[in-house]
Amino acid sequence: MSAKLIFDHAPIGAIIAYSDGTPRPPERRRRKLADWKSRNGAGRLICKRAAVERGAHTIPASFTVRELPKPGSVVVMSRPGDLGELVHLAANRSEAEDRLTRHGYPEAELQEVTVPGPDAGRAA
Repeated sequence: MSAKLIFDHAPIGAIIAYSDGTPRPPERRRRKLADWKSRNGAGRLICKRAAVERGAHTIPASFTVRELPKPGSVVVMSRPGDLGELVHLAANRSEAEDRLTRHGYPEAELQEVTVPGPDAGRAA
């Protein structure tokens, strides 16, 4: 799936897997493995930004993928829908609710992380 298709169709919170197609180096090759891991992995789509034109310059559309949360954790989104952004990843629902009382996001939405299905928002 291309970056454009991810931007156009993947919902916020989807698990995105990415790869450059090269084989994984052996564990003993630490530098090569670290470099490979920076280009291959998976994460949760936390925000999307539409393209913006400023005078003669255009800032292209973009999206952000962060670390893959553990099942059972709770994602705190700033607001529901595609305009929301992940603001906190809590270990459980009570920690997420506590975070909201301390920091407050009036439109916040809590989403419990479940084990993703075989093709739940995955892109390669």
